[in-house]
Amino acid sequence: MIQRVAIIGAGVMGCATALDVAKHGYSVILKDISSAAAEQAVPNIRREYRTACMLNPEYRKVELSDILDRIQVRLDYDGIGEADLIIENISENAELKMEEYVRLVKHCKHDALFALNTSCISITKLAAGIPDPSRVIGIHLMNPVPLKSMVEVIRGWHTSRETEERVVQFLETLGKKPIVINDLPGFVTNRLSHLFMNEAAFLVQDGVASPEQIDKIIKHGFGHKMGPLETADLIGLDTVVHSLDVLYESYQDPKFRCCPLLRKMVDAGLLGRKSGRGFYQY
Repeated sequence: MIQRVAIIGAGVMGCATALDVAKHGYSVILKDISSAAAEQAVPNIRREYRTACMLNPEYRKVELSDILDRIQVRLDYDGIGEADLIIENISENAELKMEEYVRLVKHCKHDALFALNTSCISITKLAAGIPDPSRVIGIHLMNPVPLKSMVEVIRGWHTSRETEERVVQFLETLGKKPIVINDLPGFVTNRLSHLFMNEAAFLVQDGVASPEQIDKIIKHGFGHKMGPLETADLIGLDTVVHSLDVLYESYQDPKFRCCPLLRKMVDAGLLGRKSGRGFYQY
């Protein structure tokens, strides 16, 4: 039974995941190697909580103080050995992730499960860095975590049925709706969504329409809550570009060729919401 959860990486997704997991009664260790990230973790969780309370009535039933009491923010590995589940949520870089796995396995208990939160990298590839890949599975949480119920769960080549069942049950206790799929880079969501965002950027680059027009057409014409360029700004244009590069490298398919405008905007520091400006001004 999963009772204690360690979340590795205290960025936007890590903090939101810690909030959501702790809100549902689990003890959480939130670890990062950056002291700046660790210092900002609690303020970020407070901000995520306020947003969640405005949009999700269930959050108003749990006091923030009770949630924070269940979260320990750490720079070291103390307490990691007590975790039943490790949710790895660091930068979308296979080498950095696998280097962290080498350090993690020295501190984890032998039967801890590893849930790798990646948007594009093959779970089978990442699991090669963990001694027992049968205990490794992918979970692609949607942003913002407290408000999105769907979770892509990705079986690696060696993922055991027991690992799959335990992680699915855990996600269901968070009120999530896990959908279990097989492993190839980008899975379902990002193989589709990144084509969508990339082509929208090409439309802007080619002067066919403005970002506002494109997003309005998709929202009002297809019923999407957000347009593709609003979504790209929310995710971060640097993250979108990196994911497109991973997809292109993985499949060697020109359909994943990154729009030059996206790359140019990233070079100019226009990363979306997190920098204050992307396709829109914030």
